[in-house]
Amino acid sequence: MTAPTLPGLEPARPVPAPAAEAGARPGDPDITITVHGAPAPQGSKRHVGGGVMIESSKKVKPWRQDVKAAAREVIEARADWQPLDGPLAAAMVFTVRHRPAGKPTWWPTGLRWSKTLMWRPASTPDLSKLLRATEDALTDAGLWKDDARVVEYRRLAKYYADDATGGLDVLDGPGCVIRVWRLGEEVAR
Repeated sequence: MTAPTLPGLEPARPVPAPAAEAGARPGDPDITITVHGAPAPQGSKRHVGGGVMIESSKKVKPWRQDVKAAAREVIEARADWQPLDGPLAAAMVFTVRHRPAGKPTWWPTGLRWSKTLMWRPASTPDLSKLLRATEDALTDAGLWKDDARVVEYRRLAKYYADDATGGLDVLDGPGCVIRVWRLGEEVAR
């Protein structure tokens, strides 16, 4: 009799690495940004009086500053940069932290646990709130006219550091790899 298994815990196939930006080919992203720092969720606000609302998490501001600085570094390296406009596609892969040593709280009862198993970070921070904080920081950095221009996500994921199943976009420590494509040619077809 075999032990029960949980989908997604067996070794996954590595995701193919995206093409490098140098010598761009059709299908390559228009811009790639690597942010190092602890991703923080944006979304929940609290009222402090006088009609003023502030972010509940004190980690949001440093994360947004890290994203903005990384984006500006890439943008400033391009002398003719103009904020992206029109329909865009994006990919964001967040590396949230190193894998914890203990069993996750969501682990199914009766399923044997081993710290050698691979699992994804099915816990806070929420992926959608990480996305919101990052999109707003990219808007502030001047990457695009508005985050409303993003009409599709080609990849949106979160991994633990050094998770080989996530491909090259998974970093050695906390951060995020962001890729953005213009969709003008695809829309014109």
